[in-house]
This record gives sequence, C-alpha cells and structure tokens, in this order.
Amino acid sequence: MAGTDAKRSAWDVIKRIAASDRISGLIMLSFALLGLICANLPWTYHLFETIAETHIGIPYTNIDLPIGHWAQDGLLTIFFLTVGLELKQELTTGSLSNPKAAAVPMLCAVGGMLAPPILFLATIAVFSQYGPGETGSLILTTTGSSIPFSEMAHGWAVPTATDIAFSLAVLALFAKALPGSIRAFLMTLATVDDLLAIILIAVFFSSVNAWYWFIGIAVCAVVWSMLVRMRHVPWIAVAIVGILAWIMMFEAGVHPTLAGVVVGLSTPAREVYGETTPRAARYAEKLQPFSALLALPIFALFATGVHFEELSPALMLSPLVIALVVALAAGKPLGIITTAWLATHLGGLKMAKGLRVRDMIPTACACGIGFTVSFLIASLAYSNAELSAEARFGVLVGSLVSALISGILLSRQSKRYEQAMALEGDNK
Repeated sequence: MAGTDAKRSAWDVIKRIAASDRISGLIMLSFALLGLICANLPWTYHLFETIAETHIGIPYTNIDLPIGHWAQDGLLTIFFLTVGLELKQELTTGSLSNPKAAAVPMLCAVGGMLAPPILFLATIAVFSQYGPGETGSLILTTTGSSIPFSEMAHGWAVPTATDIAFSLAVLALFAKALPGSIRAFLMTLATVDDLLAIILIAVFFSSVNAWYWFIGIAVCAVVWSMLVRMRHVPWIAVAIVGILAWIMMFEAGVHPTLAGVVVGLSTPAREVYGETTPRAARYAEKLQPFSALLALPIFALFATGVHFEELSPALMLSPLVIALVVALAAGKPLGIITTAWLATHLGGLKMAKGLRVRDMIPTACACGIGFTVSFLIASLAYSNAELSAEARFGVLVGSLVSALISGILLSRQSKRYEQAMALEGDNK
C-alpha cells in the first residue's frame, strides 16, 4: 500500500512538472543546448554520433531508421498526438469553437506565418546579390562552398512555426501580473499556428508513394474513433491501431508524426457515458508528461546535435543563420501585429476586452520562438546536411533572440500593469 502511494505521489510530481510551462520549457532548452554541446566537444562527439546513427528497424516493413531519426519520426508522434487531441477539444468546446470570438488571433496566426518567409527570402536574396561569392549564390559558412539561391530558398517554411510550449514558458516566466486574456490570445494563436504548420508539412514536405496507403490510414482513424468511444476502452487494441496508422503514414510518404494528429482529431471531445471530462481533454492531460518530459527533450537533443567542423562566432554571420534570425525575431511579430491592426482598424473586428493591439507586441515577439516544428521542417526542407545543420542552428539562435526580446518586453509590461493595478486599488 505504501509503495502504491509512493508511486502515485511520484507520478503526481511528474504531472505537475509537465504541466508547468516554465519548467518543461527550461528542460527542453537544456536538452537542446546539451545536444549542441555533445555534438561538438571532441570527447563526446564520436559517442553522440554513434548513438544517433545506430539503426533500428521494424520487421516485415521498409522502416529502418537511425536513433536520431526515431526521435524525430517516432517519439515526436506523441507530441503531435497531444496537439491533435488539444486541437479537437479547442475546435469542439474551446477557443476555436466560436470563430467570431477567436477571429483576431486566428487571423494573426495566418499573418504570423506569411511574414517570416517573405523576410527570410528577402534576406538571402540580398546576400546572394551583394554578398561574397558569385551573384545568385550564397557562401555556406561551415564549408565555404557556394550554394545557389534556389537551394537555400527551400527553407522558406522553417521560420513559420511557433513553439507553443516555449512561448508559454516565456509568458509564465516574465508575465506573471498580466491578464489572462493575453495568455488566451497566445494559446488561440499558437493552436491555429500548429494546425497551419501541420498542413504545411503535409502539403510541401511529403512525397506520396502510393495512394492506397491512405485508405488504410482512413480505416485506422475510423477504427480508432470507434474504440475510444467505447464505454471500456481496449487500450491494447487502440495502441495497435495507432502504430498501424504510423506505419501506413510512413509507407505513404507522408511525415509519420502526422498520424498522431489524424487519430487525435478522431477522438471524442464531448462527455460520454456521464463522464465529467471530455475524453480528448483527459487523454491529452495523460499524455502531457510523456510529450513534455520525454518526446520533446529527446527530440531537441538530437535535433540540435549537429556537428560543425568549426563552431566559431563566424557561424553567426552565416547568411542562412542571419535570415532565420531576422525571419523569427522580426518577421513573426511584424506579421502578427500588422494583421491585428488591419483586422481591428479596417476589418471591424475586436480584441478581447481591455486589450489593445500594442499590448500584444511582447507576446507577438514570443511567437518567434520556433524550436520543435521549425527544427522538424529544417530537417525536411534541406537534403544537404550542412544546410540542414546551419538551419537548425539558425532556429536555435533566432528562438533565443525572440525569447530574450519578448522576456524583456513582457517584464516591463508586467511591471506597468502591476503599478496600474496598485494605483487603481489606492484610488478605491
């Protein structure tokens, strides 16, 4: 009995840690930095590379991936399943169930995905025209080789995504006194951003091998939906269906993590059999520790674990790194704030009560934190290993710059809000 209580107590602690945006965000950042360090220290590089490149296959399939890819294609499915469940809940009863009320943050998510690619392409276009090397090409800092503009432009989608976990972590760290409407705005924006990122990956970074696999995926989604609607859910059968959906997605040529989104969206988001909590919300809560404390940190470890022959300050001057930093740190907030202004001043839409467009500038800067999905898109967009490595380094730097800017602005905004509330209390 005492052992059971101890296990329950330990699990409760783990759940509280996973539920803390601040702690889970710091854990993921720590693993991301650890991956970069391990891949570039002379006494850890070979061990790290050996582990990352060790292959593990699934019998009777064409699936044989190195551990580094399993972190990206396998473990990250847990994160996308959690996203799918949360999306279903938001679409059914949450912030996205009333499009009119959520119109401004939804439009801001679109604007926040349009501006970064424009700034990214403009920046590398300037480098290709006026930088060192032949006109129309760029110099890759890590190797000194010349890369055509068209090849580097393949990464246009890398800076489009917002990492909801990290952006909320920054908000939790620096915006303790701000009203909940700001967090709700960010949550709605980031949720739509996740949905748009999923569509981007499916449309632009998947190469369909055979359409008949999609019939199997559809069957898996239907069977999953039926199983999780039963009074007593047969979890072994559910797990088998989920794994089959992942395998079929892989064989179809679509990024297999999207299987998590498909089955997540097939889960009921309203109460059944007299239950007090919708199953989609309950399952997302149960998966949160595995997503926040297992899948995302290990993915970050291998995603940033790229080896540079010379990890020097010169890497910061790489055209690709600069373009990604500009796109994330400037493009994201620019797209979000411009869209918010147009929607409220020209479109006749309204922000949440008490919020003005300028109040959202610090939060918009937090949306420049890319991480998870940006790392994933970087690995999908560039087949050139050096380009992919520099792109992921650029995402890391751009995300840290965005976090720093938003942290400073949020801290100042929070202090002003505290002073205003104190003054209001004194006047009563």
